[in-house]
This record gives sequence, C-alpha cells and structure tokens, in this order.
Amino acid sequence: MGTLEAHTFGVPILRKRNYTLFIIMRKFLAFILLSILPFSFTFAQTDVLKQAKATLKNGDIKELQKMVDKIIVDPSTKDKAETWFVAGRVQQRKSLEQIEKAYLRKPYDTLTIYNSVLNMCQYFLRCDSLAQLEMKPGKINKYRKDNQRAILTDRSNLLNGGIYYYNRATEGDTINLSLARNFFSTYVDIVVSDMFAKEELIPQDSIFSQVAYYTSLAAMRIGDYASVLKYAPYAEDDATVGQYAMEFMAQAHKQRGDTTSWIETLKRGVEKHPQDDYFFANLIDYYGSHNNYEEALEFANGMLAKSPGNYYYLFIKGFLYQRMDRYNDALAYYRRSIQANPDYAEAYSNIGLVYCLQAQEFSQEAVTDIKDPRYPVDQAHLKSFYEKALPNYEKARELRPNNPTLWLNGLHRVYYNLNMGEQFNEIDAMINGK
Repeated sequence: MGTLEAHTFGVPILRKRNYTLFIIMRKFLAFILLSILPFSFTFAQTDVLKQAKATLKNGDIKELQKMVDKIIVDPSTKDKAETWFVAGRVQQRKSLEQIEKAYLRKPYDTLTIYNSVLNMCQYFLRCDSLAQLEMKPGKINKYRKDNQRAILTDRSNLLNGGIYYYNRATEGDTINLSLARNFFSTYVDIVVSDMFAKEELIPQDSIFSQVAYYTSLAAMRIGDYASVLKYAPYAEDDATVGQYAMEFMAQAHKQRGDTTSWIETLKRGVEKHPQDDYFFANLIDYYGSHNNYEEALEFANGMLAKSPGNYYYLFIKGFLYQRMDRYNDALAYYRRSIQANPDYAEAYSNIGLVYCLQAQEFSQEAVTDIKDPRYPVDQAHLKSFYEKALPNYEKARELRPNNPTLWLNGLHRVYYNLNMGEQFNEIDAMINGK
C-alpha cells in the first residue's frame, strides 16, 4: 500500500489508488493556479488604473497612454466608468500639450489635437453611460459636470477634424472618409446623448442638422448604410440639406433591400421636399415598373386631402393620369396646378407634352391618302393638337429660359409640324449647338 510495486525502464509504477489520488491532486492544483492567476492579473490592472489616475496631472504622457491602452481592453477594468474617465483625461492632456505649443509659437501637431479631442469625447461619453448605470433615478454621476465642460470647450475640433479628413478623401478613399464620418458622428452623438439631454444643445446648435448631413454623406460614400440611417434623420428637416439627407436614407434602404422602407421614405420625401424631383421620379418609376398606378393615385389623393390647393400635389396627380394615358384627366389637373401657381413651368411643359402625345396617337389613326375626303379634316384636327401645345411650351420657355429640358424638344417638334420655319431654325440651331 503506497510502496513501489514494479519498475519499468527505471520508472516506478504507483498502485492504482495512489495514481488516482495523484490525478485528483494535480487537477486540484491546476484549479488553484487558474483561480489565482486571474485575480493576480485583475489586481495588476486595477493597480495600473490607480497608478494612471494618481499620475494624471504630472505623469509622463507616453507612460500614461501605455497604461490606458491596457485598462480600456482588460475585462477587469474596461467596464468601469473610472477607466474611461482616466482615458479621456489622458487624451485631454495630449491635446492641451499641443495647444500650449501653438500658444508659445512652438511647432505643434494639429492632427494630434483633432484625434485627441475625438478620443476624449468618445471616452467621456462612455464614462458617463457606465457611471449612470450605478446611479439612482434622477441622480447625476460625479464625472458629468467636469466632463461636460471639457467636451463643450473642445468639440469644435470635431468639426475641424471631420472637415480635414473629408477634404483629403479622394473617390473610393474609405480610410479618410471613415475618419471624417467618425468626427462628424461624434459631434452628433454628443448633442443627442443622455449626458447632454438637460443642456438642450440642439435648439442652440444652428449647425447640428448640417453636421448630421455630412455624417451621412461620408457614410454614404463608403457604403456604411447603417450610419446613413442613423444620422440622416437628424437632417431631414433642414431647409438647405434636408432633401439630400432624405435621398441618402432612401438609397440606403434600397441598397439594403428594404423596399417597404424605401417606398415610405420616397413618399415622405415628396411631402416634405416637393421641390426635389428625386422622390417623385423614383416613386413613379417604382409604381410604373409594377404597373401599380392605382396605389400611386391613392397616395396622391391622400396628399391632396391634406392640402387641396397644393400645386405640386395637383401636378403629381396630373402626371399619374398622363402615365395612365388618361390625357383629359391629366390636362385638367395640370391646369388646376397652374391656377394654384401661375409660374409653375413644369405644368405648362407637361400640358404641351400631353397635346403632342395626343397628336402622335391621332396620327396613327388619321387618313394618310390625300385623295380621301377625310384627309383635310384629319390634318386640321392633327394640327390643332400642336396649336394647343404651342403656347404652353412657349410659356414654359418664358418662365424657365435656363431650363431647356422643359421646352426645347417640344418647341422643335411643334414648330416643325406647324411649318414655323424661322422659329424652327432657331430651335434647331440650339439643339445642334450652332
């Protein structure tokens, strides 16, 4: 019992029960070692966090950064608010060092300022969200006030950094565009964060919606459709860039294969930005490709129910009737559109187009034999369509002389069919670039 039983190649063989005990003890020791090591490592990283915090003001910035690089990824410290507070303060120091050099007219690194401010803002947002998890409802964590002050002081450099990297980007340059997106998106994240909810930054921030637009623009250029859909909505009501932000949203939904959201965005775009043809054209193309004009008419009727005298909604309904070859209904709504807005050149142009389409259809049925007694009657009727189209195309030209797509080809066709040689030659020269 416990003695050596035999030797094999000089190696003693334990009795079976002693060997079993040996295995058990080995597993136990391994368990103890595995249990001790993480705690030792945990204590080590906690000590690093304490050391970094203690030396924030006067410690060597490079050594501090090494400490931060450890504690923000280690499982024992990465979910502590204090970790991100320290990390943010280190970034703040790096930025301030460069600003101080600039003040003293010494060489300084602008990109270090930009990137340090970006990291600082992101770290303080993370710090705040973690710290608030431990607070009772209505209570504010101890880090917030100082961190808010630091962010509000330096956040303009988020714009400077975003502009810098965006302007550096060439077509297909995902690196600089991604960096630009990060700067712009962090600016937006600050404004809408819980950390600044009581500061009411949006009413005070006149450029917020445009920064959101540039975030979505940079994201769109690199195919980051998730970011487009996250940030573009903040810009959709902007008077300057709102329609473009909504275009990005529509495109992002389409690229992601979400047809329902794509159509809903196009409809909202027509309502909110009627001056932008993108939404209307894509919506009509969709309904046309699916031969679903009845649903399109329901949409138009819904818009008119909300705003019966809206010239653009009247125009839309007229255009739908035109695509359905219901020409008389189309003409009626185009005329109503002009009554609501006498300077709406697009409606005049489309009236001219409808008359030309009617002329084209009638010409396929008209008598072509000049000996047939019906020939002069049919020719007179055919001519009447062009005569009706003429003043409408000319009115479109008068209203929008710099937009020849509304009248150039139409007048060319009308002048030709009405034998208006002098006018035809002028338009023909324009078309041929003479």
